[in-house]
Amino acid sequence: MFGMENIVKTRVQDKRLTYIPVGSMIGVGVKLFTYITEGVRGKTMKRTIMIHPDDNVVVALQPFHRGDTIRENGLTLMDDIPAGHKIAIRPIQKGAPVRKYGLPIGTAVKDIAAGEHVHTYNLKTMLSGETAYQYTPKLSAVKSIPARTFQGYKRRYGRAGVRNELWIIPTVGCINDAARTLRRRAQALAGGAVEAVSVFEHPYGCSQLGDDQEDTRRILADLAAHPNAGGVLVLGLGCENSPVDVIKKAMPEFDEKRVRFMVMQETENELETGMRLITELAEQMKSDKREEISADQLVIGLKCGGSDGLSGITANPLIGRVSDRLIAMGGSAILTEVPEMFGAETLLMERCETEKVFDDTVGMINGFKRYYEQYHQPVYENPSPGNKQGGITTLEDKALGCTQKSGSAAVRGVLPYGGRVNKPGLALLVAPGNDLVSTTALAAAGAQLVLFSTGRGTPFGGPTPTVKISSNTELAQCKKSWIDFDAGRLLTTHTMDQLTDELADFVFQVADGKRVKNEINDYRSIAIFKTGVML
Repeated sequence: MFGMENIVKTRVQDKRLTYIPVGSMIGVGVKLFTYITEGVRGKTMKRTIMIHPDDNVVVALQPFHRGDTIRENGLTLMDDIPAGHKIAIRPIQKGAPVRKYGLPIGTAVKDIAAGEHVHTYNLKTMLSGETAYQYTPKLSAVKSIPARTFQGYKRRYGRAGVRNELWIIPTVGCINDAARTLRRRAQALAGGAVEAVSVFEHPYGCSQLGDDQEDTRRILADLAAHPNAGGVLVLGLGCENSPVDVIKKAMPEFDEKRVRFMVMQETENELETGMRLITELAEQMKSDKREEISADQLVIGLKCGGSDGLSGITANPLIGRVSDRLIAMGGSAILTEVPEMFGAETLLMERCETEKVFDDTVGMINGFKRYYEQYHQPVYENPSPGNKQGGITTLEDKALGCTQKSGSAAVRGVLPYGGRVNKPGLALLVAPGNDLVSTTALAAAGAQLVLFSTGRGTPFGGPTPTVKISSNTELAQCKKSWIDFDAGRLLTTHTMDQLTDELADFVFQVADGKRVKNEINDYRSIAIFKTGVML
């Protein structure tokens, strides 16, 4: 979407972003993370939670009825309150900030009484106007710890995979049916070292112009060289504007023995030829074995979808803890969903390790905002209806919870859409909030697996293992076929330290080969970002 050269150019021209950051966030990022991860402890059986001492709302951990009394503070409720929603704990005057996570998440549109439900009808976003960012770093070093190991697949050029799968990647949408047929026939080859056969269909690769065309090429090229694939068939038609030879040139270094290229218009029987090439790849893969690999070769993607009012209290800070732990071992983590950083972006900016990284972060934020303006769309058309039903009211509310997934590590770089991780530590990735698009972008950037938090639930999976982490236990119990890990136990039976150890162990089990629910269900797909016109 936005090339790095465009990001930097945008930043040089104008550092302003046309909204005001929520409150004075500089310096509070690490403190906020500490309050959440240390203040929310298991075995308390509380019915509400006050996230930060400066808050003027609490979050309901269970449904309440009008007239109920909250035992933690003695308040009598004036409304029915669903779980995950906010309750005013003191009077809030019209125009005054509503504080959650210790920071403003919007302003009251009318007087709010203590015990009243705080939501869309009495709270609005503060994101408007213009401001300028200044680089005022507040870095907190993540102390190195001994690296664990996982049993993965060593690839050429120093990369490692956590899966050994055979992938079919069509270069253009009009051959999806043929690719799907090849995948169906190739299922007989799966088994043993060939852990799965997958096809990643998409509608693009032709009739595209400019950045859209380049983005499609980069994403497909990155996936074709992904270390989770022990064999790849890049399948082309022959007349598309992102043909096989162009994808091949765009690929990073790859093992020529592990990738085959086929142009359907140049073969008499595409299914026969395709199966021959796929069989050759499977034969190559049969001798592959898992080996001990250091955690510094592990890259995790950080993503949330279908969030609720508990996501920023349980699942997201838990993911942040695990991200920090992996980074302390020399590994890497990638945070994306740029529009869902709006309102909390300065918490990330203050963690940029250099002014260059800060400048790129400013450019990333501004670039995405101007993308919306280009199409005359509201920048703050967020949260989604599902988010609101779950208790999230404003974009600030959503962003402050969303960015908890990044932990407290320094931001070491900003990757353009289609870019790839090139150093250990925490990186930001240009991609939208859309679940499929951003999860695909994380895989293309080098993530071997994705930690995906959710409060509402979703079955989908990306091209790499997509670990579903529920923010609440009710979801984990209701959708056992979707959810891999229950972070809601933080509110009832477990401490943050206990769940951090448990989730970290689970991540390494997945890296060792444990299949997650999207893999068991065979829910896998990709989506590519489209920003421009189509011919």
